[in-house]
Amino acid sequence: MVGPMVDDAFEHPRLVAIYDALDPDRSDLEVYVDIVRELGAELVLDVGCGTGTFALLLADRGLDVIGVDPAAGSLDVARAKPGAERVHWIHGDATSLPPMHVDLATMTGNVAQAIAGRSDWTQTLGGVCSALRPGGHLVFETRDPAYRAWRDWNRSASHHVTDVQGVGTVESWVELTDISGPLVSFRSTWVFGSDGRVLTSDSTLRFRDRAEVEAALSGHGFVVDEVRDAPDRPGRELVFFAHRPD
Repeated sequence: MVGPMVDDAFEHPRLVAIYDALDPDRSDLEVYVDIVRELGAELVLDVGCGTGTFALLLADRGLDVIGVDPAAGSLDVARAKPGAERVHWIHGDATSLPPMHVDLATMTGNVAQAIAGRSDWTQTLGGVCSALRPGGHLVFETRDPAYRAWRDWNRSASHHVTDVQGVGTVESWVELTDISGPLVSFRSTWVFGSDGRVLTSDSTLRFRDRAEVEAALSGHGFVVDEVRDAPDRPGRELVFFAHRPD
């Protein structure tokens, strides 16, 4: 299928190959593992699964998992990981899912914010609602715009040099490029020490406040159960819990 435009960070072969190495601390996902257990979910849809880290965490715990992502490059990395055969991988997005009735749908990390277009967001919520069984849950996070996370999106605050096994050193940083209302754009840069290759990727995230998210959920048939402060990032992230009515 032909999916939506995908940032190079999630599609370019050299970038997806180092994605996990440049973000090795995924302790934030343990919060979602606990939520899956709390809600008693057995079949989970991981929307925007990327390189499959969370999907495989759940599969390791014996759950049935469906991972969907529009970036073929990221899915190639996911499918090559140990245990990947236990996850059903789908190249696409939540707007064009095959029929399913899952217990829980999740969007971890920046997935919800990366769905920046208004129509894309509304179609995503509609697709997720259709994929849930009656009573099934949707849980996802989004940055609280009041914290203004983009203040640290500059080279001095984000610059890192990482020694990646089999690749060599990789220098990386992000720089804010534009703020247009709720849309915040930035450019990520990587410099490969092995050959001096410089790669960049431009991204735009939408910062939605709590009222906007709750209104969107309610408008697509969800019941909003609660909104939690992210335990590992207090004051920075909001975690929304909603369900499809019986």
